[in-house]
Amino acid sequence: MPARQVISYPYLWAWQHERGETEGRKTRPTCVVVAVRGTKDGLIRLALLAITTQPPHADRVALEVSAIECRRAGLTDLNRCWVVVDEYNYDIAERSWYIEPDGKILGRFSKAFMMKIAGAFIDARSYGRRVSRLD
Repeated sequence: MPARQVISYPYLWAWQHERGETEGRKTRPTCVVVAVRGTKDGLIRLALLAITTQPPHADRVALEVSAIECRRAGLTDLNRCWVVVDEYNYDIAERSWYIEPDGKILGRFSKAFMMKIAGAFIDARSYGRRVSRLD
């Protein structure tokens, strides 16, 4: 599962996790921003970013997705959307309760847009929140 892909995933928001919730409330489009194969076990570790139709609050970091990127990512049914980069779900593809081995890929962002997403994600990592989905 390479980076740039947009998949359906039951994303668990950090605020939900902090309240003790363990399951995402709905399946939503999610961007694979990082996919790294472990050298010892060969498993693919994922950092997954939520895509939302809600404009971000002033204290959040998100990138608006252009119309052309929406088409590339298979999000043509969304009028406006944003990729939230200041929090992420961490999962392992082969052990995930939420990712099917042959699951449908909605689409892919362009390399240029993915570089913007990755840069913003790296910048936000120092204060962003990670939600582990391994339990």
